Amino acid sequence: MTLIKSISGIRGTIGGTVGDNLTPLDAVKFASAYGTWIKKDSGKKAPKVVVGRDARLSGSMIQQLVMNSLIGLGIDVIDLGLSTTPTVEIAVPLEKADGGIILTASHNPKQWNALKLLNNKGEFLDASNGADILEIASSDAYTFSEVDDLGSIKEDNTYIDKHIDLVLDLALVDAEKVKAAKFKVVVDAVNSTGGITIPKLLKKMGVEVVELYCEPTGHFPHNPEPLKEHLGDLAKKVVETKADLGLTVDPDVDRLAFMCEDGEMFGEEYTLVACADYVLGKTPGNTVSNLSSSRALRDVTIKHGGTYTASNVGEVNVVATMKATNTVIGGEGNGGIIYPDSHYGRDSLVGTALFLTHLAEKKVSISELRASYPAYFMSKNKITLTPGLDVDGILIAMAEKYQDEEVTTTDGVKVDFTENWVHLRKSNTEPIIRIYTEAKSQVEADNLALKTIEEIKKIAGL
Repeated sequence: MTLIKSISGIRGTIGGTVGDNLTPLDAVKFASAYGTWIKKDSGKKAPKVVVGRDARLSGSMIQQLVMNSLIGLGIDVIDLGLSTTPTVEIAVPLEKADGGIILTASHNPKQWNALKLLNNKGEFLDASNGADILEIASSDAYTFSEVDDLGSIKEDNTYIDKHIDLVLDLALVDAEKVKAAKFKVVVDAVNSTGGITIPKLLKKMGVEVVELYCEPTGHFPHNPEPLKEHLGDLAKKVVETKADLGLTVDPDVDRLAFMCEDGEMFGEEYTLVACADYVLGKTPGNTVSNLSSSRALRDVTIKHGGTYTASNVGEVNVVATMKATNTVIGGEGNGGIIYPDSHYGRDSLVGTALFLTHLAEKKVSISELRASYPAYFMSKNKITLTPGLDVDGILIAMAEKYQDEEVTTTDGVKVDFTENWVHLRKSNTEPIIRIYTEAKSQVEADNLALKTIEEIKKIAGL
């Protein structure tokens, strides 16, 4: 069982002992630390915070603990109930709130939950703010309000509809064009809040929807990370119903993956590539993804005359780089679309609407669309080291070994070769080096990973 404290929030497994897991006491502690920071940051006696959750089984319990901790600090809460991460993100500025909390462990299994923390722009906290909250939590430096100054809770279940309407109002979303294409789409929402939002959006765009695991019960029918090995039921349903495509999201609806009409994956990395291709074709500009994302986005960006920039891993880093480079679209290769004309957060609703408009305009099958992009293949591995080893030293040695290549050391070590690349990052919680490679065939990507693992072992003396 695990409790992980980081600058972006707190996540852990439900049950167990205080401080080792996400227990009720831990939820209260970190909600109180965040609330204390919000009061200081806003300078208000009675600030406002938006709270929403995905459908996981522990959600209601954790939400009640979090909201009541906030009102105990004199903070007013806007309770969105069952919601999505991007919906809470857009609600914060619309409510003129001082922050937001999403209760979700994203793609983690059902025993996990988390507090994801937002600032007054509806964006994830930066490292400095996150560190301040961890410091407050470690010192238990809370001052709760007296009875006449307690906060309040106001329920608002309108934001999913508001979110959908805002997506449909985007200049590059053409619901009529999508309607004319007469798409049939199978949606696997892993029995979380994507089952509330994605079918509703699609129906408003004139799409015929086949719902698969769209009841927000929190009983995930398979591993909720939207990867090929978890999506056998979706593949079967797409072929069985003769659908034009399949679509799946993770429990909090910030990651988006598509499936082709033959039951093969479009490729999670290519969600961003396709959306960027469409956006860049209409509004030329720059793109950003993280260092572990596919090179295909760079190729598509160059094709449209733009500049591609790689950021450090992590949504907050992607967003910071997007703002610095005046990016028209960006995100992460895990299926996270960030479209600034909507907001600076990964958003599967925005991604779905842009993708389907693109597909309808192209008038091709989804497999034909996929074949039109550069073909790259990734391999994702890790190597476990003994706790006493100097992981930073190993990474420095790898950077020196390949100093004649294009090497980036802002986030681990990434080596860009002419035809492929390898990215090495250490884990913050265990003695592991993550090894991501990409090449023009799966065999090449796998072989590059194996070669890199052997080089690391040699440097480490294993």
